Amino acid sequence: MTAIIALLSEYVVGTIEAASDSWGVSVSFISIILLPIVGNAAEHAGAVIFAFKNKLDISLGVALGSATQISMFVVPLCVIVAWIMGIKMDLDFNMIETVCLALSIIVTAFTLQDGTSHYMKGLVLLLCYFVIGACFLVLRTPLNQPPNILNVANTSVNNQILRLKH
Repeated sequence: MTAIIALLSEYVVGTIEAASDSWGVSVSFISIILLPIVGNAAEHAGAVIFAFKNKLDISLGVALGSATQISMFVVPLCVIVAWIMGIKMDLDFNMIETVCLALSIIVTAFTLQDGTSHYMKGLVLLLCYFVIGACFLVLRTPLNQPPNILNVANTSVNNQILRLKH
């Protein structure tokens, strides 16, 4: 079963660039927003079911445990495996990824610090997610060039010029 999942994962990762071109969205948006939603659908469903049963501690444990496991174990493991395989992969995140990660950690910490739940807190978390998603939807960076302030400004100016021409 693991081999089948690995093959399917390889296929999905291999088609991200083609999907990006055909859908007209950035690779970053597909990789950071869409794939985690689809990939963790079962976990999300379980967390929602526990939340409906008023077991918020289990629901939060599922959601935050998954995020912690990926950030503290899976990502460093991928770097080590890539190093063994001779593939260049590091943890050199660009500015937008770092800011979005910091923003999501801060908003989540402030939202959960008193241990109570309210619909407004959920709305704040959803709005933060939508803002981060909109950032990655709008930002288009070339795959072979790490983004920086000059590249982002140049890309947005070029996109505006292309829109004006059409």
